[in-house]
Amino acid sequence: MAVYTHVSAEMMAQFLGDYDTGDLISFKGIAEGVENSNFLVETRGGSDGHRFILTLYEKRVDPGDLPFFMALLDHLAMRGCRVPRAIADRKGIQIRELAGRPACLIEFLEGISLSTPTPAQAEAAGAALADLHLAVADFGGSRPNSMGPAAWQDLASRCAGQWQQVDPALEHLVRAELAYLKANWPSDLPQSVIHADLFPDNVLMLGDRVSGLIDFYFSCTDARAYDLAITHSAWCFSTDGTKFEPALSAALLQGYRSRLTLTENERAALPILARGAALRFTLSRAYDWINTPADALVTRKDPMAFARRAAFYADPANALLFA
Repeated sequence: MAVYTHVSAEMMAQFLGDYDTGDLISFKGIAEGVENSNFLVETRGGSDGHRFILTLYEKRVDPGDLPFFMALLDHLAMRGCRVPRAIADRKGIQIRELAGRPACLIEFLEGISLSTPTPAQAEAAGAALADLHLAVADFGGSRPNSMGPAAWQDLASRCAGQWQQVDPALEHLVRAELAYLKANWPSDLPQSVIHADLFPDNVLMLGDRVSGLIDFYFSCTDARAYDLAITHSAWCFSTDGTKFEPALSAALLQGYRSRLTLTENERAALPILARGAALRFTLSRAYDWINTPADALVTRKDPMAFARRAAFYADPANALLFA
């Protein structure tokens, strides 16, 4: 279970006492997610609803970034995007503290996270991503990409001498991809605030309809086509990365293009951006794999699942799938 900080019933009830949420009925830790501690909270009475997500931000989230995230969610909600807004307490404060951690009470959205999406669901996700990019056109906030190309070499360095814990072949792939991407990474693409982590489990669905986009804690300012490449790498393969799903790929790209036209430079850059997306998650997963204690409460994710995606995107024969 991805809960790192313990919260007692008494602490939770006292925390909720400053909101118009009514009385605490129950709460439980949520297993999904690896970055923060999340709890599903149920209340009775009050004017703000009766189901919420309480998030305690752990060490990977810089508290200084939280105002950006909250402002982004408020902006997207005002533009009609289905995103979970932070609930303000009676004093109008969204970001508070609980159990020694920054904490936010967040709107609960109906829907389920997918493990095996259909083409129709992938198309809907692609359209929702484009709608997000359109909605942030007049958003004034910005945040550097803390997991962009500048961070990849540092992550690789932190894994030096330990690649064999994952796979003996991984070091060679990482070295080759780092060199290629450093020499070829595009720098002249349209920029936007992007989600940067739109995996299927961060898209809530009701049937074939997107009911919510969640987990914006990697959101940043970067090439919007890179956001599409990240989403493609997350949606269009089997979980272990051994099988590419062409129907999901075509549907996802069609959904995005139905709302937002890619420039010629963006289309040409997508194969390189996809290689970067796959390497980014290979590296972050490898670092976690090597540095997560065996008795940790969070399940490590296999870095090779994205190393296989990186190898797929690096094959020139597969570049045409973005045409």
